[in-house]
Amino acid sequence: MIKVLAIETSCDETSVSVVSNSDDIYKIHSNIVASQIKDHSRWGGVVPELAARKHLELIPFVLEQALEESKISIDEIDVIASTVTPGLVGCLRIGSITARSLCSLHSKPFMGIHHLEGHLSSILFSKNFPKPPFLTLLVSGGHTELIKVGERREMQRLGRSYDDAAGEAFDKVGRLLGLSYPGGPAIAKIAKKGNASKFKLPRCKISDKEGGFLKYDFSFSGLKTAVLRLVEKINLNGDEMPIPDIAASFERVVAEVLVERTVKCAIDHGLDNIVVVGGVAANNTLRKMMIGEASKKSIKVYLAPLNLCTDNAAMIGAAALFRLKFAPHESSLKLGISGRFPIDQANTLYEKNPPF
Repeated sequence: MIKVLAIETSCDETSVSVVSNSDDIYKIHSNIVASQIKDHSRWGGVVPELAARKHLELIPFVLEQALEESKISIDEIDVIASTVTPGLVGCLRIGSITARSLCSLHSKPFMGIHHLEGHLSSILFSKNFPKPPFLTLLVSGGHTELIKVGERREMQRLGRSYDDAAGEAFDKVGRLLGLSYPGGPAIAKIAKKGNASKFKLPRCKISDKEGGFLKYDFSFSGLKTAVLRLVEKINLNGDEMPIPDIAASFERVVAEVLVERTVKCAIDHGLDNIVVVGGVAANNTLRKMMIGEASKKSIKVYLAPLNLCTDNAAMIGAAALFRLKFAPHESSLKLGISGRFPIDQANTLYEKNPPF
């Protein structure tokens, strides 16, 4: 049995987890997540410097609690992993330095993990997870991407958002409607009381150089602006703001766009399985719509466990375990952190000469 101590500090969750893999069964022994939502809610979004300071304050206690809850000592750990890219640089640095320091102190191998690969790996904790190849829709506050996962974990990005990620759009629209932060859960809650067909909102597309559209790419900035103009018009007319209807209409359009382009991409690339991960993957409208539309095309959908949709260290540990399943992986202790780094270059994180 391989045991991994994993650390995740890429944004505003300080998380440490102990996970293991034996006979292809992935197990979570502990997964402590200290959220900073209350610290950032007054600003309507994450403040990078504040987030980094909170990570520094919280990580000793979160680390201690994760080891205590797992009943596994640091001496029994085989590998220590941490998120090194992408994310907020100051936040990534706290987790990375903590992990590399522990590796030096306890003579353990270090693995730097790509944050998106972590999200992809959250599906490994499901009772039944698909064997590659499959298509993953990764949809969160910072990322909206379609990634083809190959048989040996080769990753190819087939689609992405050119502006706001879907989760970011939820936060911004939530703020426009005067809802609490984060916007995703707040919109989903109030949308249950609204009419999703009340307002016709744009399904924005990205133009290509040939005069057509990029089939698998996303844009949510225009949708956000359309909601802003709608709110301004209603206020100008002095009418009562139909917040539930606006929220429901917005949620429906986001889900429709995500589902339509994901299913189209899977069909065009001959993929029979779709995996949905990331914070927005917890949205019930998206989950139901994806299952319904994919089933019409005989495509099976695998959804990340609800408690692992948002950022957490267990998914980082799962990414490390999956790589170790095929071959020994170890990152240089000289590996730093990077705010941005393409997922299709994640293999370079384990080279003797690190990419950053």
